[in-house]
Amino acid sequence: MTFTTRFAPSPTGPLHLGHAYSAILAHDMARAAGGRFLLRMEDTDLQRSKPEWDAQIIDDLTWLGLTWDGPVLRQSEQLSSYDFALRALADLGLLYPCSCSRSQIQAAMAAPQEGVTHEVYPGLCKHRPMASRQDGDALRLHLDRALALFDGAYPQFTETGPRHAGTHQIDPEQAMARIGDVVLSRKGEDIVAYFLASALDDVAQGITHAIRGEDLFDFTAIQVILLALLDLPIPIYHHHRLIRDDNGKRLAKRDDARAIAKYRAEGASPAEIRSMVGL
Repeated sequence: MTFTTRFAPSPTGPLHLGHAYSAILAHDMARAAGGRFLLRMEDTDLQRSKPEWDAQIIDDLTWLGLTWDGPVLRQSEQLSSYDFALRALADLGLLYPCSCSRSQIQAAMAAPQEGVTHEVYPGLCKHRPMASRQDGDALRLHLDRALALFDGAYPQFTETGPRHAGTHQIDPEQAMARIGDVVLSRKGEDIVAYFLASALDDVAQGITHAIRGEDLFDFTAIQVILLALLDLPIPIYHHHRLIRDDNGKRLAKRDDARAIAKYRAEGASPAEIRSMVGL
């Protein structure tokens, strides 16, 4: 299969040096392999995603000299395409409605941030059947029931990144202790979980290598579980190092001082950005 990867930012703020590193690395790996590099906007957070950030991201990537194959895919334009996965999981008896705290659920839906501990859901609504779902209820994955379907033959994935290289098999005990019954969707708001939408789009776009920051490594297990449950192909993963500030903290979108647009305004060149991130 043709080496195919992607850069998949959320248009909720400016690109910073960490984004530049991830985008350039994925682009260069694809081009070196004679493969394809795609651009995807992960804008399922409809409140925080803005058209101006979308446009700025494209402008910054173009300025960096990156090119992508085909049109930009935007998750907000295909929200209904994720329904098949939810229906399939429901048919397997692996979903249940949850009416717990809106703030907790919204936090669970967001892309994970380094240093934020994932709170394993205590299962307060686990007894509820799908027929009891009401407007505003979220849908959670019944993880222990899902793991039981594998009958001991748990899925595995290949990692080529520097810190976790090798073959990893899903550990059911770790999955229960560290992942739990994650939120996959919230009814009535066209919101689908980051890790579900991202995994489904990787399959839909033919991604063979998912290249991204090492802060997402721990969430790979839930994506692999979901893909295996849906009988979908699992890509090779490559989790790269993070670009950090002077205090060793991972850059975030609030770090405007590291924004690519700011460096551009100050006269930096694309070659200097590459040098700053060690490429």
